[in-house]
Amino acid sequence: MYDVIVVGARCAGAPAAMLLARKGYDVLLVDRATFPSSIPHGHFIHQHGPRRLQRWGLLDRIVATNCPAVTTFTLDLGDFPLTGRALEADGVALGYGPRRAALDAVLVDAAVEAGAELRQGFTVDDFTADGDRITGIRGRDQRSGTTTVEHAAVVVGADGRNSRLARAVGAPAYEAAPPATCWYFSYWSGVPAAGLEVHVRQQRVIFSFPTNDGLQAVFVAWPAAALPAVRADVEGQFMTVLDWVPELAERVRGGRREERFYGATDLPNFLRTPYGPGWALVGDAGCHKDPFLALGVCDALRDVELLAEALDEGLSGRRPMTEAMAAFAERRDAATLPAYRENLAMAQFTAVPDDVFRLRAALRDDQAETNRFFMAREGMIPRESFFNGTNLQRLMARGAAAPE
Repeated sequence: MYDVIVVGARCAGAPAAMLLARKGYDVLLVDRATFPSSIPHGHFIHQHGPRRLQRWGLLDRIVATNCPAVTTFTLDLGDFPLTGRALEADGVALGYGPRRAALDAVLVDAAVEAGAELRQGFTVDDFTADGDRITGIRGRDQRSGTTTVEHAAVVVGADGRNSRLARAVGAPAYEAAPPATCWYFSYWSGVPAAGLEVHVRQQRVIFSFPTNDGLQAVFVAWPAAALPAVRADVEGQFMTVLDWVPELAERVRGGRREERFYGATDLPNFLRTPYGPGWALVGDAGCHKDPFLALGVCDALRDVELLAEALDEGLSGRRPMTEAMAAFAERRDAATLPAYRENLAMAQFTAVPDDVFRLRAALRDDQAETNRFFMAREGMIPRESFFNGTNLQRLMARGAAAPE
């Protein structure tokens, strides 16, 4: 009998197991994969993610996988490239883009070091229950074929957007929207790094950043309706969009593509009720969103921390479990929904408000204010220190007074 069984050992499940094990709980962590193992998902970590990894003592380990810190951010909405530089606070950079094999291995190792029991190559086939309460898992070792049943006070589903646990308990979805975009991406060597770059063009977006071992990750997204045409000629469609940003295209074409193109094309948007009797959902199992703002990993790290705090309250008896988990759901939604809705609007290529372009124009020739804009936007300094009425009015007035 475990305190908690966590199904899925990637960027949500492994840190959930780690945090609970660090609190002294008996945790079983299972995954059908054997680590290190790569998956074709986005992997840029920014906003609150890097600081959380630093607090957990894991950021240096991620950098040690030969993953560079990213301190430059260029955002181009079709008007001009606005670039923030030297974006670092308290020794933590704007972002980091570790490949998933490297990131997930660091997180899994940390969970095991904390005392969690890891079963790799283990497939969960079903869940045990007592009435409507989930009481454990039934699964099998992929190598031996041996079937085992394990029980726990709580089973956590960190098993992705197609979560088996979510299906088993019928977790309701809300704020749901169909896929807005489709993505293809690959990795190039020999590309001069320029930090994180986001370029929006004609209902297309390019997302590029340096990753492990001197490679440059380049992602391109199209509206979901364009998927059949893109699939018919992935490389041609990809390079056509890249050529809309000539400076970036020149750098990428001057390098060498080292891997095949990967696709991410099944990208529904939803939140699910994240708890019930004997179970909880976290990561993509509890909230899946379009990759447009690269929120997946950093939000998973935040939500597992919220979940671990709630489970600790319930398992320790300091608070009734139902009450603790209801508070977790409220905290998760309060933290998630504003960015979730903004991300969905951007993925649907909703028109950018004129005020945004006016602010960008006002910042164009002021590097210090541009840096503050990006740092506030990313949560590296208090958001209200830049995005307050007085400061925005001052910047807008200065921009309006500037000569054409």
